[in-house]
Amino acid sequence: MNGMSMDNFRGLILAVSSSVFIGSSFIIKKQGLKKAGASGPRAVIIGEIANFAAYAYAPAILVTPLGALSIIFSAVLAHFILKERLHIFGMLGCALCVVGSTTIVLHAPKERHIESVKQVWHLATEPGFLVYFWVVLAVVAVIIFQYVPRYGQTHLIVYIGICSLMGSLTVMGVKAVGIALKLSFGGVNQFKYFETWIFTIIVIFCCLLQINYLNK
Repeated sequence: MNGMSMDNFRGLILAVSSSVFIGSSFIIKKQGLKKAGASGPRAVIIGEIANFAAYAYAPAILVTPLGALSIIFSAVLAHFILKERLHIFGMLGCALCVVGSTTIVLHAPKERHIESVKQVWHLATEPGFLVYFWVVLAVVAVIIFQYVPRYGQTHLIVYIGICSLMGSLTVMGVKAVGIALKLSFGGVNQFKYFETWIFTIIVIFCCLLQINYLNK
């Protein structure tokens, strides 16, 4: 903690809060209570807002792994509230989530100082990332048009693959938009740049696609 910057610390707190809200929302909704049923969606929304804000302050490599904590929080609540028990592989999975998240958080780099979304755009248009971007889109397109019709109803990995691949692009987009909002609130308007709006469109597209296949 001594080597962690204040922005990283804020991002850490927001990311953990996000996991708590999102994880609890799954249990609230599953209870099926009328009052809790109305609270479940609100918990998800609050959690996602906190997660979005976390990307504005801390490196994505710190925030993203902490999303796994929502699984652990859900598992703990399911045990005590829903009386569901984890088998040995579930416990092992939770342990690996904790070890992995802790290891990455402890070794997360300090946030690079960004003065404009144009800097993020410059990094996002480097050859390496552009190749990755188009490869991901190509693979997702193949999965959607070739494998979803054949195996979508029988193999969960098909939908998980789509959401995970698009999620890697969503993280980059959310990071850019989060920085734009942070700088704009600080008095340096970033929404006058077309790059900010391109990142925003990418985030919306990726989120809608993920929500569609996540719900399946």
